[in-house]
Amino acid sequence: MEKKTPLYDLHIKLGGKIVPFAGYLLPVQYQTGVIAEHNAVRTACGLFDVSHMGEIEFEGPDALALLQEVLVNDMAGMELGRVRYSPICNEHGGIVDDLVCCRMDENRYLLVVNAANKDKDYRWFVEHRHGDVSVTDLSDGFAQLALQGPKAKEILSKLSKEDQLPVKYYTLNQNVAVAGIPCLVSRTGYTGELGYELYCKPDQAVELAEALLEAGRDEGLIPCGLGARDTLRLEAGMPLYGHEMTDDVSPLEAGLSFFVKMDKPSFIGKEALIAAGEPKRTRIGLVVTDRGIAREHCAVYLDGEQIGETTSGTMAPYLGKAIAMALVDASRVDPEGEYEVDVRGRRLKCRWTELPFYKRSK
Repeated sequence: MEKKTPLYDLHIKLGGKIVPFAGYLLPVQYQTGVIAEHNAVRTACGLFDVSHMGEIEFEGPDALALLQEVLVNDMAGMELGRVRYSPICNEHGGIVDDLVCCRMDENRYLLVVNAANKDKDYRWFVEHRHGDVSVTDLSDGFAQLALQGPKAKEILSKLSKEDQLPVKYYTLNQNVAVAGIPCLVSRTGYTGELGYELYCKPDQAVELAEALLEAGRDEGLIPCGLGARDTLRLEAGMPLYGHEMTDDVSPLEAGLSFFVKMDKPSFIGKEALIAAGEPKRTRIGLVVTDRGIAREHCAVYLDGEQIGETTSGTMAPYLGKAIAMALVDASRVDPEGEYEVDVRGRRLKCRWTELPFYKRSK
């Protein structure tokens, strides 16, 4: 049976269309629709319920040592209040999940993981735990809201002291009073826009959400669902576990080499990545130039020969064109080549494009 987030009743009240997702009942969209919600985030602001995400704490003198083993990014040197992204690799170099790691205290870190993988990730960390460190699943103690869009700071500043908000991208501040509610506030998101993610106690989530929606009413803030969350991350070229990342796809193949620190002495999966050599596959972006939309698992052709398949695809609401990401033979990538995708037996012409498809102007 699916769980309900603390905001479930509010979603119903606001007209959310509820669907099962990652073990939870969540709104896929509201009456405004996915396109309006997507464009609100690009031009004004949107509010998402992401309380289904998991939070796992590492605490103890050996917390950093464990992080360095189970994460491929280098967590050494993180200042208090910093947030860092990292994939998790298995012994074969495939991706277990991806997450953000928050430095909370001298020997305490909070890992925010994907909802569908929370239990798997927790077991993985416990299985590899060693030394003086505790691994604790704190997920039930948090509700999480994502306030995303160019007007996010303006809206949030109405409910909190601006000097308490995190300034730099991928930083956080603890114990920020937002509408009088104690929150952990991070300057992070999954939309490609300026934004914040707010963590509070579950029993205060509705009050927080209603305060944010009221404060942002004149700025065009609207509630947004899973549909817009997916189209936004795809437009921003952000990979999603189960699509661009799987247990059989390495972070190097997924285009995440920047976050794989091969100069670390060791981490789970490092030997497999070394043994594999140069990645045989790579993630690319495609723009469909014919009429039609490519979804996931469409065969990708270059000059008539199949070189891979799409991993995600949609009609990008803000860009106004059909886009897709694909995992293809790295040796065959040709930016000037003639690409096609097979959509239910019909070949649609495409062109290669750099990722991300959309990038926020600074």
